[in-house]
Amino acid sequence: MNSQQQQTNQNVARTVRRTLVALLLMVGFTLALIPLYDVFCEVTGLNGKTADTAQVVGGQSVDTSRRIEVQFVTRTSPGLPWQLEAEKKTVWVHPGEVTLARFTFSNTGTERNSGRAVPSISPSEGARHFRKMECFCFQEQWLEAGEQSEMPLVFQVDPGLPQGVNKLTLAYTLYPQGQVIGGAL
Repeated sequence: MNSQQQQTNQNVARTVRRTLVALLLMVGFTLALIPLYDVFCEVTGLNGKTADTAQVVGGQSVDTSRRIEVQFVTRTSPGLPWQLEAEKKTVWVHPGEVTLARFTFSNTGTERNSGRAVPSISPSEGARHFRKMECFCFQEQWLEAGEQSEMPLVFQVDPGLPQGVNKLTLAYTLYPQGQVIGGAL
């Protein structure tokens, strides 16, 4: 092999190495985006993401000069034979007021199975100001075939909610979780 062919081979090998390193960096960056996006959304309230743990509420004063409409929307993803209904589709609250809402879960299927309700809030700037103290969304729920269960949501709208926001929509989507195999957990 002459020196020109050796130089060409070295250049090709260097290009392949650089391309592989760039590819690995891109894959690593892509995988890192998922948890970074979740953290960013939780901190900023972007995309309606809410905290997935109960929040402690201190003794805040209730702002009786404002009323906020809180609308509940429920839906079930394919693969889960359940229904989720809010007792009231809309409630009116004063910022700082602790409010109780009730939801009914119904397993319309023929087997015991489980699901989890994942919340989102719109508009997104309202997510930071919606505090859940007790919520069924914090844990996986199991229902027997044909069983119904009523579960509470205890929440508060923070008085710091921007003045222009007068309506919040809390949407819950039910997703299937664990599977029962042969009648055993």
